[in-house]
Amino acid sequence: MTVLPADGLSLAAEFPAPAHEQWQRLVEGVLRKSGKDAEGSAAEEALSTTVEDGLITRPLYTSRDSAPDAGYPGFAPFTRGSKPEGNAAGGWDVRQRHTLADPARLNEAVLADLENGVTSLWLAVGGATGVPVSALAGALDGVYLDLAPVVLDAGGETDAAATELLRICAERGVDARSVRGNLGADPLGLAARTGAAPDLSAAVHWARRCTQEFPGLRALTVDALPYHEAGGSAAEELGASLATGVALLRALTDAGLSVEDACGQLEFRYAATADQFLTIAKLRAARRLWSRVAEVCGAAGAGAQRQHAVTSSVMMTRRDPWVNMLRTTLACLGAGVGGADSVTVLPFDHALGLPDAFARRIARNTSTILLEESHLARVIDPAGGSWYVERLTTELADAAWSFFQEIEGSGGQAAALRSGMIGERLAATWAARSKDLARRKEPITGVSEFPQLSERPVEREPAPAGPAAVAGGLPRVRRDEAFEALRARSDAHLATTGERPKVFLAALGPAAAHTARASFAANLFQAGGIEPVHDPVPVDEASAADAFRASGATVACLCSSDALYAEQAAAVAGALGSAGALRVFLAGRPAGYTGVDEYVFAGSDVVAVLSSLLDRMDVA
Repeated sequence: MTVLPADGLSLAAEFPAPAHEQWQRLVEGVLRKSGKDAEGSAAEEALSTTVEDGLITRPLYTSRDSAPDAGYPGFAPFTRGSKPEGNAAGGWDVRQRHTLADPARLNEAVLADLENGVTSLWLAVGGATGVPVSALAGALDGVYLDLAPVVLDAGGETDAAATELLRICAERGVDARSVRGNLGADPLGLAARTGAAPDLSAAVHWARRCTQEFPGLRALTVDALPYHEAGGSAAEELGASLATGVALLRALTDAGLSVEDACGQLEFRYAATADQFLTIAKLRAARRLWSRVAEVCGAAGAGAQRQHAVTSSVMMTRRDPWVNMLRTTLACLGAGVGGADSVTVLPFDHALGLPDAFARRIARNTSTILLEESHLARVIDPAGGSWYVERLTTELADAAWSFFQEIEGSGGQAAALRSGMIGERLAATWAARSKDLARRKEPITGVSEFPQLSERPVEREPAPAGPAAVAGGLPRVRRDEAFEALRARSDAHLATTGERPKVFLAALGPAAAHTARASFAANLFQAGGIEPVHDPVPVDEASAADAFRASGATVACLCSSDALYAEQAAAVAGALGSAGALRVFLAGRPAGYTGVDEYVFAGSDVVAVLSSLLDRMDVA
């Protein structure tokens, strides 16, 4: 029998320890092959990527990438989780959102969700988007309110909705200590969405009452979604949520609550995106930052942040909406690994209107599969200890704290909203991101990349409009909005004329020479709803004019290798122009060929190119 040494078996004992410099030398060799000359740290920097908030993602992280001690789960600074057991005690709360105004339909949907894995309800109540307050009892008929927590989203009708919910609980004999959920009071979030002046008096009233009478019920939500949905970055979302939380703490403690009781009345709501590592780091950073706030307020033990993560509506697309299932799965994974206490997966058809039963089923089953089949909650803080995640958490926390200090320096969250400081900052961030979207540096599958002009549209019942914004209200943005506008123009043209605008792809030379750029060009033009015609294949100076006329297109694009462009581009472009082409494009970098009007290439502003082209083609 072989006996292992007392200190265990080192599987790498016979291999020399690699040095960081060795890896850099290997990188230098790869860069030289691609025409870049960089050495040492410069070689490493050449592979780094700058993302939002000025953060830099490096190609390699090692133990040299220091980060503050993350502590232990359930203990300050709570980076690794608000509870000692994390989500390993049974996973996260699966919270489904409902925006149906008809109480009978809402009740049917609610019961179906609770019977199939949902563990709490998030209901839009009042206004134009939710069930009327007076019909809340019917909507919750058959729901065991001592078992299923209810979270309200009632906007300006929060006071009436909270009163009605507690009346229903009392009427059904639910003990006050068994009532759970969140009344959803969020005066600053409502002010951010609508531009109205915030009124914290009702929020303070409900926080005091919940503290005294309903220990399992929270009164307030710090909703960071308005800042995310206005185009804000992760750090801006965190900074705004911190400023909101501090404003509410001030109001609650001024009303006589202790810091511990005030913290206990807050739940924080964040967006989860398909960037799973950023989502993980954002939730971990949020807990660390709020722990610091509680520590400064003299209640370090009360800094365990309660988190509700919601899959981002900004990332959801209207075209090829089935891809949204993949996006929400990644977002749910990031939220779960990041330690969210509750997770809401928006249905894949969320951007199209009211979800159907199938979409709600897929949404709730996303959490079920990750929990029951992928066992995602069997490990506490699964990403903890990763040098990349720990470093990203720290850098994101630093950026968020800086924005929080800016808001506090301008007078606090309410003053920053009123002055427009937050709106201007978020608008600048979205403008910069929009440029990346337009250049497809941030691709959107099914929209800016690999669009399908022949797809059958998914139709849904229109969702009710949200609260109307007055001066100062933050906008709601979507990643797909610029491309959606282009596709809508093409759809209108199709409805009017019976055909889409077309572009003729003039492929030069053999398939090996033109296929890559023909595929690139077809993909690019379809993103604007312009149908590529690629027949015959290939063409030359003699055949290009006849092929163009037969295609029914009004513009053309040359597709081939640089070598064949040098030989044939000018002649074929001249033939296409003589045949009546309004515009002759070339797929490749600008090279000054005679007869070529415009060049399309990786990194070009696709939205500007396609918008201008549709104008030239009289596509209104």
